[in-house]
Amino acid sequence: MKLTLGLSSCPNDTFIFDALIHQKVDTEGLEFDVVFADVEKLNKLAFDERLDVTKLSFNAFAQCISKYILLDSGSALGRKCGPILIKRPNVFLSSDSKIAIPGKFTTANLLLSISNPQYLNKVEMCFSEIENAILSANVEAGLIIHENRFTYKKKGLEKVEDLGEFWEEETGLPLPLGGIVVKRILPYEIQKKMERVLKKSIEYAFSHRDASLDFVQYHASEIEIDVIKSHIALYVNNYSISLGKKGRKAVTLLFERIGCQNNNIFL
Repeated sequence: MKLTLGLSSCPNDTFIFDALIHQKVDTEGLEFDVVFADVEKLNKLAFDERLDVTKLSFNAFAQCISKYILLDSGSALGRKCGPILIKRPNVFLSSDSKIAIPGKFTTANLLLSISNPQYLNKVEMCFSEIENAILSANVEAGLIIHENRFTYKKKGLEKVEDLGEFWEEETGLPLPLGGIVVKRILPYEIQKKMERVLKKSIEYAFSHRDASLDFVQYHASEIEIDVIKSHIALYVNNYSISLGKKGRKAVTLLFERIGCQNNNIFL
């Protein structure tokens, strides 16, 4: 059976999906048409039910939970390493400040709304454009995700707040950033097969850390190798193999904060 599969070009996604896509593990008869897009575009494709399996923000998942269900493997949960609000030095933020965000439906934007509800003047843009938008003074500050947490200091920008630290201080739990979901209308045996295959792919990635390097570098061509490895080390962890009780508790709490009381989140 062939499934449409959505993932971003970020190192954590290409790292965990490499073995699956290139059949370095037994895919149990599953084949994939892969769609690469930034996370906010993946969120919107999920809203339109364009993808059978996809990475998406947990904030977006809450908006399409009737259509998708969360796999136990593949999630990105951080420990004190969430989206970071940054600005230029000597810029003082107020409720009128223009803040760049990586998308309305990203978990990053949700966390900013929870931690700093006074910031309402938001400008959506691709996550990779935010640093330059701040440097060129098109915005006063920006919310960065992915590998930009490793690059902003070199560009002379400074941290206002790490929202992963905010979340963990508030809850004591890891921060659920994004997960891998599958369409609810697919047969249960296909959903479970996808879950097994993805888990095998992640376990293979952990056991053969350099096996995916060419694939990861190809899709992250402008990122230095040390940044790539740091990115993977930060966002691919034991929660990626299996959410476990603590991971599920963190996801459930985030959904409660969103106002989504649906208990049928997990496959």
